[in-house]
Parts: sequence; structure tokens; C-alpha cells
Amino acid sequence: MQYPAYLKLYEVLRRQIISGEITPGARLPGKRPLAEQYGVSVLTVAHALDLLSEEGYISVRERSGCYASYGFSGDFPGPERSLPVPELQDLPSSADVEGFPFSLLARAMRRVIQARGSSLLLKAPNQGLPALRLALSRYLARSRGISASPDQIVIAAGAETLYSRLVDTFGTDRIWAIESPSYEKIEQVYAARQVHLDLLPLDRNGIRSDALERTRASVLHVSPYRSFPSDITASASRRAEYLRWGEREGHLIIEDDFESEFSVRGKPLDTLFSQSARQNIVYLNTFSRTVSAAMRVGYMVLPAALLPLYQRKAGFYSCTVPVFEQYLLADLIDQGDFERHIRRVRRKLRSSPQE
Repeated sequence: MQYPAYLKLYEVLRRQIISGEITPGARLPGKRPLAEQYGVSVLTVAHALDLLSEEGYISVRERSGCYASYGFSGDFPGPERSLPVPELQDLPSSADVEGFPFSLLARAMRRVIQARGSSLLLKAPNQGLPALRLALSRYLARSRGISASPDQIVIAAGAETLYSRLVDTFGTDRIWAIESPSYEKIEQVYAARQVHLDLLPLDRNGIRSDALERTRASVLHVSPYRSFPSDITASASRRAEYLRWGEREGHLIIEDDFESEFSVRGKPLDTLFSQSARQNIVYLNTFSRTVSAAMRVGYMVLPAALLPLYQRKAGFYSCTVPVFEQYLLADLIDQGDFERHIRRVRRKLRSSPQE
């Protein structure tokens, strides 16, 4: 796959910032020197710097230039403050996201019925149909930088089912930390399963650094992209803190990546799963926003090191997602309809005055 020049330059500069080659607080060269150094246009440099700024790797100071901000615990000067729970009517709404075109769904349904026939009446394996898990494995590799085999993917009837499966897998004899505020179903499911919760307050960059450092939890459930209902996207520095927290012995991270496909940035944020080599991050997402809220289908990607534990503790659960829906989703991904829809919605959101 050929990537645009600005993304290539973005990746070069991002790696230099993360590795410390460009130290925190250091001023980056100007646009023209960078263009000459890397043999690209000034416009390409501007696009790369805009993307680095959007994701929090650099800060732009008027009439001064760009400075590496990755690695600063606060990202912004001043004391960290907790955020109040927002009033629902004050939240930026994503309810106007264009739904998946019914004509494409109907066409895919006909293809699936014709191709699969009576096999649609068979029972799916416990982790879900191999066809859907293979399609997801390929999709996640090309769109989210996640390298995982189909065997690492579990299909279930929505996120709430997956939350329960994770409790069965990791147990209730440890403290679980979640964002405060967070999507209410997360707390409700964990509380119903008698999980001891630690509510970690947010500031405008994600979970507060002092709260993350202080918690006695060993499982962290986090939504780095547009946590609901606060609508906060964690900065690059704060996501790095999550990863450093996850490096501690016995720590686990659940990355809830809901709705990240519709990011209006130049590219979706890098997932924690793809950035970590610790084999202790579970990636979780659903199709409720990308296809339909009526389609209660979620999936999680387990690191290979945690797969035996899951299979031992929760692998006995049957997959309750209808086989027809699983084949339908596999078809939408394999035929390219799913990704074309995502690109179409992202273009619309970027051109919207509200964005």
C-alpha cells in the first residue's frame, strides 16, 4: 500500500519524538528546512505537522514554531482539574452520522443467502465464524495497524456481553479502573458482576495523571478516542502514560475503541494495542455505529499471551450472534462496502460546519 507523503513524514517525525531523538520541549525545524531535509513540499510538511499537532505530539506556538510536547504529563500548563459530568443536551452529538446505505445491505443480504444457502442454519463456533474473524483480521491490519490472527478474535452479541466475558476471564479479585465519567453501561455491567471499581477523573487530555498514578487497580478500561459522555480524546502524551501504566507487572488494559472509525482527523489515532509489545491489551469494538444499532455485534482482539486464559475461563460460551449476520458483516468487509461507507461518512463529517 502506498501512503501519502505527508503520512510518511508524519511517521518519521512521530518516531523521533516518541524515541526521544527530538526531546520534550525541543523546537522542531521550520517548514522550509524540513521540506528541504526530506525532499518534500512545504505543503506536505504543513499537513504532517497539523496531524502531529492534532494528536498531541507537538504544540504550536504562534510566531514561535512547533515544539515537541509528547512526554509532558500535563500537556498544558496549570493544575489538572476534574471534569463535571456534562449535561446531555450540551454534548457534541454524533447522532447525525449517516447510516449504512440500506440498498448496499439488501444487496449483500441477497449475496449471502445465495452463496451460503442452508449453511446459514448451522451453529457458529464459540468464538464466531472463521469467515468474519478472518475478514476482521485483515481489516484491522490495514486500517488500525493491529496484527492479530483470526484465532485471537472473539465475536459476541455487543460490547456489554464482551465486558462480562472479560470479568469472567480476569476475575473479581482485583480492582478495575474506569474513566469518570464513562459510558454508563460499563459501570453498570461491572457493578452487576460485583467488580470493585475505581473511578478515575478526566481532564481535557484524558485520565488525570495523578489519578492514574495513585490507583490500586490492575485492570484499566479506557476509551482513548472520544470517551462518552465527555467527548474527550486522550492526547498522545496521556496515551503514552496509559501504556507505561500497562508495563507494570500484572497490569491489564481494555481498549474500548468505539466510534474511532469516524475520526475527522487526517488518520485514525494509533491504537494502544498496536503500540504495545506487552501482550496485555485487549482491543474491543462494535458495529453498532458503523453499520446499525440494531445489529448487536461486537468483537474483541486478545493478545496471543491472554488467549489460553480466555479459552480456559470463558471459552465455553456459545456465540449468540446469528450466523446470517456474521456472514453479512464478513461480506461487507470483504467486498469493500464497509470501508467505503466509513470513508464516505468521514468526508461528510470533515465538511460539516459543526466539525
